[in-house]
Amino acid sequence: MFTASETPIIATILLVAFGILGWGFYRARPYGKLGIFAWLQSVVLMAPWLVFFGLFAAGIYINIVAILLLLVVSTAIYIYLGRQLRAAGQDVILRQRATQKLSEQESTSTSQTTPMVESVEIKLEVPPIPEADLNAIKGIFGLDTFFATETIAYQEGAIFKGNLRGEPEMVHNRLTTKLQETIGDKYRLYLVENTDGKPVVIVLPSRNDPRPMTLSQKVFGIILLVATVVTSLEASGILQGFDLFADFGRLQETLPIGLGLLIVLLAHEIGHWLLARRHNIRLSWPYFLPAVQIGSFGAITRFESLLPNRKVLFDIALAGPAAGGIVSVVMVITGLLLSHQGSMFQLPNEFFQGSILVGSLAKVVLGSALQSPLVDVHPLVVIGWLGLVITALNLMPAGQLDGGRIVQAIYGRKTAGRATFATLILLGLVALGNPLAMYWAIVILFLQRDLERPSLNEISEPDDARAALGLLALFLMIATLLPLTPGLAGRLGIG
Repeated sequence: MFTASETPIIATILLVAFGILGWGFYRARPYGKLGIFAWLQSVVLMAPWLVFFGLFAAGIYINIVAILLLLVVSTAIYIYLGRQLRAAGQDVILRQRATQKLSEQESTSTSQTTPMVESVEIKLEVPPIPEADLNAIKGIFGLDTFFATETIAYQEGAIFKGNLRGEPEMVHNRLTTKLQETIGDKYRLYLVENTDGKPVVIVLPSRNDPRPMTLSQKVFGIILLVATVVTSLEASGILQGFDLFADFGRLQETLPIGLGLLIVLLAHEIGHWLLARRHNIRLSWPYFLPAVQIGSFGAITRFESLLPNRKVLFDIALAGPAAGGIVSVVMVITGLLLSHQGSMFQLPNEFFQGSILVGSLAKVVLGSALQSPLVDVHPLVVIGWLGLVITALNLMPAGQLDGGRIVQAIYGRKTAGRATFATLILLGLVALGNPLAMYWAIVILFLQRDLERPSLNEISEPDDARAALGLLALFLMIATLLPLTPGLAGRLGIG
C-alpha cells in the first residue's frame, strides 16, 4: 500500500496522463471516425510508457525484454490504426471534393443570375500599400479561395476580412502563388485567425522577413560556444570531486564527460538543422547557454526564414529534443549495462531517486545493486543523465523553447501563451527549493518568453500523429524531471 505522502504524487501522475488523453479525446470527437482513429493512435503511442510507469509506481518493474515487447506491439497497432485512418480519410476526401464541386457549380450559377454578388464593395481604410499594389493584391481573391469583403490598414500592410472558400492549406498555396505571379516577391501573405476566430488574410511587405545574423552576433555566438565548452569541463570536474578552475592540471580528467555533454548538445542542434534543411528553412547559429551546474542549458536558435505552416514549426522544434534525447537514453542504458564493481563513479543510491525515468531504467538494469549505499556506474550514465536533464528543460512548454514551440504548433498561440505563464509560475514555486529552476526561469523570462512569430498559414493544424508525438515528448519530459518519493523508492529497492 502507498503511504499518505506518496498518494498525491501518484495521483498527480495518473491525473496528468489521463488528463492528456481525455483532452485529446475531447478534441478528436468533433471529427468523427477520423478523429477517434487519430486519438487511438496517440493512446497506443503513450500506452507502453503509461503501463511501464504505472507498474513501476505500484512496485512492479519489468525487464528490458518486456519493455521492448511493449514498444513493438504498440508500434504494430499504431501502424494498423494508421492504415485504417488513411482508408477512412480517402472516403472523407472524396465526399469533400464532391461537395466542393457542387458548391462551385452553385456559386457559378448564382453569379450568372445575380452578378452583383461579385461586386461587394470593399471598405478601404487607406492601407500603407501603393494603390497599384493594393489593387493587384485584391485581384488574387476569388469565390473559389477567399472572398474578400473588407480591407483594414495593419502595420505596413493590410488585413483582408472575408470568407474562406476551401481547405486552408490549399487556399493559402493558391493565393501565395497568385500573389507572386502578380507582383513578385514584394509581399508575404499570411492566413491567420482573427480575434473572433474567423480566418483573415494579412499581407505585409517582405522587408519585414527575419534577417540573417550579423557579424557581431556570430562573434557573440562563438564566445558563448567557448564558454559552454569551459562550463561543460568544469561540470565534469565538479562531478569528479574537484574544481577545474582551481586545479587546471587535471584538465585531461574532465575531457570524457565534458566531450560527452558536447556530443549531446551537438546531436540536439543537428536534429534541428536536418529538419530545417528538409523544409528549406534557414536557422541562425545556436547561442549556447553555459551553466556550471550541468554544463549547459542548451541553446537558443532563431528562425531566419518565415515558416510556411505549423507542421514545419512542429517538425523542427521536435527534431532537436528527439535527437538529443535518443542519444542521452542510449548513453544511460549503455552505461548501466557496462556498470560493474569498480566502475569510475560511485553514486549514492539517492541519486536514482531524482528522476522517475532514470530511476526506473536503473532499476530494470541494475536490480538489487541499487540497495547499496554507493552504486558503481559507468561515466556514460552520468553523461546521459545530464543530457536528459538538458533535453527535458528545453521541452518545457514555454515561449520559444522547443516545448513552447511544440505546444504552439499543436494547440495555437493562445494556448501556448497560457502554457508559458503556467510554466513560469511553476518554476517560481520549484525555485524555492531548487536554484537550478530559478536560473532556468530567469533564462526563459528574459530571453525566451515570447512566442514564435506566426507562420504564413497559421490555421492548418499539424496532423494527429504529430500531436501524439508532441504529447509523448512532453510526457517523457515530466518523467525525467519528476523525482520519486523516498518511501516509494525504498519499496522499489532504490535506496
